[in-house]
Amino acid sequence: MTSAVQRRIQRLIGLGVRSRGAVIGVEQVRDAAKRDQLMLAVVATDASPHSREKLLPLLRARRISFIELPSAADLGAAVGREQVAAVGIVDRQLAKGIREVARSGSSMVESSQEGL
Repeated sequence: MTSAVQRRIQRLIGLGVRSRGAVIGVEQVRDAAKRDQLMLAVVATDASPHSREKLLPLLRARRISFIELPSAADLGAAVGREQVAAVGIVDRQLAKGIREVARSGSSMVESSQEGL
């Protein structure tokens, strides 16, 4: 992923957190997914194996799209924390905007089972 695309996604995530259109952390992302409120998840590729094992199978089972960002530090910077393993987007329009930015980056890693 290009750094420009990554920065745009980080800015959108930060906007989502400030507008309460996003939840922070693996447990909150899991809870939002279980309540069918999660539109998109952003997961750090360097998140602990335990965190990834808790989250990714649930996202796949619920057919929730997720995007991977290179580091928990980058994701944390977007939400004003040191490191964050996952952020969940609960606002439909924000999720759509992040997907569009992700598609604009040719090397962006994205997984979807719901036909973005």
